[in-house]
Amino acid sequence: MSKPDILQIGPYPEWDQVPLEAGFTMHKYFEAPDKIAFLSSVSERIRGIATRGELGADRALIEACPNLEIISVYGVGFDAVDLDACRERGIRVTNTPDVLTNDVADLGVAMMLVQSRGMIGAENWVRDGSWAAKGLYPLKNRVWGKRAGVLGLGRIGFEVAKRLAGFDLDIAYSGVTAKDYAPDWEFVADPVELARRSDFLFVTLAASAQTRHIVNRQVIDAVGPDGMIINISRASNIDEDALLDALETGRLGSAALDVFEGEPALNPRFLKLDNVLLQPHHASGTFETRKAMGQLVRDNLSAHFAGKTLQTPVL
Repeated sequence: MSKPDILQIGPYPEWDQVPLEAGFTMHKYFEAPDKIAFLSSVSERIRGIATRGELGADRALIEACPNLEIISVYGVGFDAVDLDACRERGIRVTNTPDVLTNDVADLGVAMMLVQSRGMIGAENWVRDGSWAAKGLYPLKNRVWGKRAGVLGLGRIGFEVAKRLAGFDLDIAYSGVTAKDYAPDWEFVADPVELARRSDFLFVTLAASAQTRHIVNRQVIDAVGPDGMIINISRASNIDEDALLDALETGRLGSAALDVFEGEPALNPRFLKLDNVLLQPHHASGTFETRKAMGQLVRDNLSAHFAGKTLQTPVL
């Protein structure tokens, strides 16, 4: 029996690539120097697409594969997949939620701590001899006992809030509706009001057309010159130009970001700022989680072609 043909949009670690190639015929789109010609040569055979959250699959790619049945996303975010195009043709879509939730929450809270306490600068203070030459490192800001807002109390937002409770933070959250699994935290429906009561605003909601730039100038200004915005969701959830303007002028105290528009080629304005912590979109970047994500990509593909129930369907 022949193996299903899969179009691979981006590279995976060897521990994923080897079993993928054992179970499927992988066509490496990302390696093709002429992607249009490559796709034309294999498109009729393609029954599945294996992609990453930030790469997705747009309508043109989907429509180029007339026998496409499933798109398996390595990542929790699926906003880069054209779901309307998939619905029109009954194409299944899966992602890899849950397995990365705790690592993403860990990094978000760590970013808050690192930025608040100036830990990157403090290490440099030791390494460059400033401690010996200049004395004590400048004072930074307390974390415990302050107010935190979680914009989007889904899987990741809930785990972030649980961790923040350990620092005795006053926690509130915003979303479509109040959550019955969060009775101890205040529900604030309006993102601006949530921002206004937050020293730390965590952006953890799923990205969609409806959430694009939900963190706009009004929300950013509500956080204010003493507050911090932490984004571990998608870059599109924040108006990046408005964020940069606020950071440059001091209308926003600081930010800690793991995602950026156009990454990895982020806006060079970020590199000139000393009030923003920059991370390379690695919130799920642990060996354990990445291996679990790869396994789930394969399990969903295998289940589909075996006629079994998908483990983590989006569509």
